[in-house]
Amino acid sequence: MRSAPTGVRILTLADLAPDLKTTPLTSLHQALGARMVPFAGYTMPVQYPTGILAEHAHTRTAASLFDVAHMGIAQIVGPDRATALERLVPAAIASLRPGRLRYTMLTNAEGGIEDDLMVTAGADRLTLVLNAGRKDHDLDLLRSVLGAAVTLAVRDDLALLALQGPQAEAVLDRLVPGVASLDFMTGGSFAWDGEALAISRSGYTGEDGFEIAVPADAAMRLAERLLAEPEVAPAGLGARDSLRLEAGLCLYGQDLTAAISPVEADLGWTIQKRRRDRGGFPGADRILREMRDGPGRRRVGLRPDGRMPVRAGADLVTGDGDPAGTVTSGGFGGTVGAPIAMGLVAAACTAPGTVLHARVRGRTIACTVTPLPFVPHRYKR
Repeated sequence: MRSAPTGVRILTLADLAPDLKTTPLTSLHQALGARMVPFAGYTMPVQYPTGILAEHAHTRTAASLFDVAHMGIAQIVGPDRATALERLVPAAIASLRPGRLRYTMLTNAEGGIEDDLMVTAGADRLTLVLNAGRKDHDLDLLRSVLGAAVTLAVRDDLALLALQGPQAEAVLDRLVPGVASLDFMTGGSFAWDGEALAISRSGYTGEDGFEIAVPADAAMRLAERLLAEPEVAPAGLGARDSLRLEAGLCLYGQDLTAAISPVEADLGWTIQKRRRDRGGFPGADRILREMRDGPGRRRVGLRPDGRMPVRAGADLVTGDGDPAGTVTSGGFGGTVGAPIAMGLVAAACTAPGTVLHARVRGRTIACTVTPLPFVPHRYKR
């Protein structure tokens, strides 16, 4: 590596963007040679020296450690906590048993999605995991609606790590005996090296794995211990995105927005029967109408021809050149070995096998509508 001329200081990401926040693992990422980028107001690792494809493959075959400590953790406490949260989300929270997780969305009055989140029921509280780029917005929304009957606590004292891959169970059970008993979308309280951990069997890669809430001041120690296991390697934002895309999982701001409804996003399955029957959540009129009559557009998988990825924002047209929709996520599927994408497509064009055409930098690329996910989920049920 060439050194800088005498008297010349190399600018770092912190110099260029001094307002970026860090996570408890930032110095570890730097020590591991990660390429750091701005993301949701934080400086985060996009990849390590092995590269995104290698990190992607390692997650599919072994176990990868992801820093997701930029995400928000909040807890709702009070006897009316479930009823209060149901005023904001279409999922049935009151029937969620302690130790169970539920994926849901904050919806708006027009039936669009303000954010997607995970809710875990405890004996005396609900724990929410919020997207990093939306957590301040979400917290303001929660405070404005929940009311005085419950207490909303932001847990900045906790950091979230994700251990994902088919060998994640063997690794974590070695360090934290008992976690192997968890099934997908369940969680519990555990201890490691004198630290209290809240561990759920969940994640956003399509693989088996765990999300671990650890005291922030112990996060570095736990991360280093996990990385010392022979099956574990670090993975960054790049691999996390390619893995979730192969798994057909949505990204807020692309596949989900304030204008896209849960039904359009093909997430109607997250709305349980009681909520379908009774409504009572923001945007229920539109959402329940779309569930009954079908939406005018829907999220689908797309397989582009050739080797060029089709990225988010590309317009989709029919063979006759009529508008058909928009690509919402796109990239290269490391396991699939080819470009893959998802798009919001007119209802008449959603049948598997339908060929649409994406307009990319003056070119037209044929894309075949394909069922999701591209790679089967391997959750432990």
